[in-house]
Amino acid sequence: MKKLLTLALAIMMTLSLTACNGQTSEQSSGSQSSETQNTETQSIELQSLETQSIESQSDEPQQPEFITVTTRDGNKEPVEIEVPYDPQRIVTLDMPSLDMLDNWGLGDRVVGMPKAHPIEYLTDYFNNEEIANTGTLHEVDMEELIALEPDIIFIGGRMAEQYDALSEIAPVIYNTINYDIGMIQSVKDNAATVASIFGMEEAAAKQLAGFDSRVAALAEAAGGKTAVSGIITSANLNTLGDGSRCSIIGNEVGFTNLANDVDSTHGNEASFELLVSLDPDYIFILDRDAAINAEGAQLAQEVMDNELVHQTSAYQNGNIIYLNPTVWYIAEGGITATDVILSDLEAGILGQ
Repeated sequence: MKKLLTLALAIMMTLSLTACNGQTSEQSSGSQSSETQNTETQSIELQSLETQSIESQSDEPQQPEFITVTTRDGNKEPVEIEVPYDPQRIVTLDMPSLDMLDNWGLGDRVVGMPKAHPIEYLTDYFNNEEIANTGTLHEVDMEELIALEPDIIFIGGRMAEQYDALSEIAPVIYNTINYDIGMIQSVKDNAATVASIFGMEEAAAKQLAGFDSRVAALAEAAGGKTAVSGIITSANLNTLGDGSRCSIIGNEVGFTNLANDVDSTHGNEASFELLVSLDPDYIFILDRDAAINAEGAQLAQEVMDNELVHQTSAYQNGNIIYLNPTVWYIAEGGITATDVILSDLEAGILGQ
């Protein structure tokens, strides 16, 4: 009897262990299957994210390698040229263009420029030994320029005659002031062209946005008033017309220029007797000798300090305004330069 009982108990224990082992095996198998499924799911999700990332990147606009812009040729005629987009090696033979590049944080790309006539707010470039000296504003060192291998070259009116030769080295952007449309509009047009080459259109528009209102305030104060604009060179006075330097005074600000019969950008030779006979409300003076650092030249204030000038209403009313020489003579057309030009006029006309 005891043997039968013992045998029954042994059978029951064996069955119980078998059942437990089977259950554990099923749980283990189920766990492994679940882990495999999770791994496969994660892999699929990762592949999906990678695919979405690639698709997202492909949807982003790609920068062009080249773009076409409208500039001027050596005859100041409009011309379309192809230029590299966002060029890295820049030679600027034109100070207004350097002014723009500086405003947009692109000055570190300048590899060459003329260094003969430093401008106050751009002195870091003139003193930077890593930027090659390409000569003067009138004559470029072609060997130096070729060695620099520029992606693009910026010039102004002083380099117009060398446009064709420069174009053989790199695309040339020719910026100048069109006195028929005015200085302010010319600055806007030139800045828009240069900005488009670097994708800086938005920055340029913001920087230029306030100029019109400043000109309007000056024009309101200048309404009905007369002026003579003059340039002092070699201790002589030349009068300037509205189609030359300082044209903003007559064209946009609106002074009546009493000596507007001028056909030269350097003005017409004039006498101090002329100032007495015209007797303008304001006299604006640009010191060319100071702008080009002419050795031994008299300052414009010294030249204008004479008995004839003292007879004019402008002198007697404190309305002889001396303009920033380097900015008005060398950098006219730049963004910072335009701000300085307007500030000169605001100080003299509005007392700001």
